[in-house]
This record gives sequence, C-alpha cells and structure tokens, in this order.
Amino acid sequence: MSQEFKIEIISPDKTVFLGSTEEVLLPCYEGQITILKDHIPLITFLRPGVIKISKNEEFYVEDGTVEFSDNNLLVLSTSVQSLKKIKSEQINEMLKEAEKKVLSNQISDKQKYILNYKIETLKQING
Repeated sequence: MSQEFKIEIISPDKTVFLGSTEEVLLPCYEGQITILKDHIPLITFLRPGVIKISKNEEFYVEDGTVEFSDNNLLVLSTSVQSLKKIKSEQINEMLKEAEKKVLSNQISDKQKYILNYKIETLKQING
C-alpha cells in the first residue's frame, strides 16, 4: 500500500509545487515538523527555513501557513522559492539585508527572532 499523500505549495500568483510524496519536513515555530501519511490534522505557521519534500525538492520559505488533513498538505506562502532557482548572489544580498536589519534598534524582539532564523537558513543554503 502506498505511503504517499498529496502536497500543494501555493504563492499568491501561482502554484509552486503540486504532487505526491511520502515525507515533508517543515520549518515551523514549534520546531522542524515531519509530515507522513495519516499524520494527525494540523494547522500551523511557517518560520524562515527550508521545506524538504522527500529527498529531491527543497524550497526556501520566510513565512506562511500549513494545513494538513485527510492526507492533503497545503502550504500557503508569499515568499516561497525553489532552491534550484535561487542564485548565490541573491542569497548573499538577502543575507546582507537581514544582518543589517537585525542590528537595528528599530525592530522588535519578535522581528529579531524571525530574522535570526532567516540568517541561519541563508547561511546553511549558501554553505
């Protein structure tokens, strides 16, 4: 019997990914969450990080919501990008901007918390 479930990742202007998989890792505020077939129903928020679909697809995301029910995973995000399409120069620019913002006294502790996840993720991607 198949252990696959459906997954759809949507940005405001297009469907970024549509398919089936056996496993998805999600960067959530509760920590890394692994979704497998027949996972309990779930609604949660994404933090900056990488969505990993099985072993072949990875997406950088800064924010979003996740809903899983009846073996259908729906990810909605305004900032999702395939790692295959992000260039090193773009990552470096995003990293510089985030590091500059995190040093500012004009942002809240919550914003610093989120920016630190973004910086850590971008450094890992740029490896």
